[in-house]
Amino acid sequence: MKILAIGNSFSEDATCYLQRVSQGELYVRNLYIGGCSLERHMECLTGELKEYDFQKDGKALRKISLQEALRYKEWDYITVQQVSGLSGIEDSYEPFLGQLIEHIKQSNPTAKIILHRTWAYEQDSTHQDFIRYDNKQEVMYEKIWKASEHYAKKYDLPIIPVGDAIQKLRTETKEFDYLNGGSSLCRDGYHLTLDYGRYAAALIWYRFFTGSSIMEVTYAPRGTKRNLIDIIQKTV
Repeated sequence: MKILAIGNSFSEDATCYLQRVSQGELYVRNLYIGGCSLERHMECLTGELKEYDFQKDGKALRKISLQEALRYKEWDYITVQQVSGLSGIEDSYEPFLGQLIEHIKQSNPTAKIILHRTWAYEQDSTHQDFIRYDNKQEVMYEKIWKASEHYAKKYDLPIIPVGDAIQKLRTETKEFDYLNGGSSLCRDGYHLTLDYGRYAAALIWYRFFTGSSIMEVTYAPRGTKRNLIDIIQKTV
């Protein structure tokens, strides 16, 4: 199964461990430009700009254009997403999401297009866009949820619910309840931690694409604690 993520650092976080979690069942590549919005993706597409890092397991293989990446394989799935700061701002998606979807349908007619629902920032995040959500994690989460639901329905796109899983870990486990002494799932207030945050995201992608039980996953990132891995697997 071949998956191409058209994204940024948030899709990098989500796909970094995915091939290892799937034990080779999934072939995954990520298109990375830091802070890349849907508008920027369309600028790269129309300008045929070779500005993306073509990533495998979170590491850049080479520079590539969006057109070249779409032609690189006969992709089974292609994921799209909005940049994190605008992910809950519904009117920021258009017209760029519609334009990108139309191009993908023309260039890769057999690929299924998927919407990646990303996560809200940490409670004390200093990200400049957090003010759009009154600097409140719950407000950001709800707005991301509503915006992604709207466009999933408009374009008939299945959703990878990573943001839901991250929020569930934050609110339903004491281990990741940051405000009450638990560990944050963000390493800098917005990107996922390199261990448990990225791992949780990979599990959601794995279950979405394979339909397999997360409890059957044996891989865990180096240095992680078994009890926390178990909590993540049971919760998400």
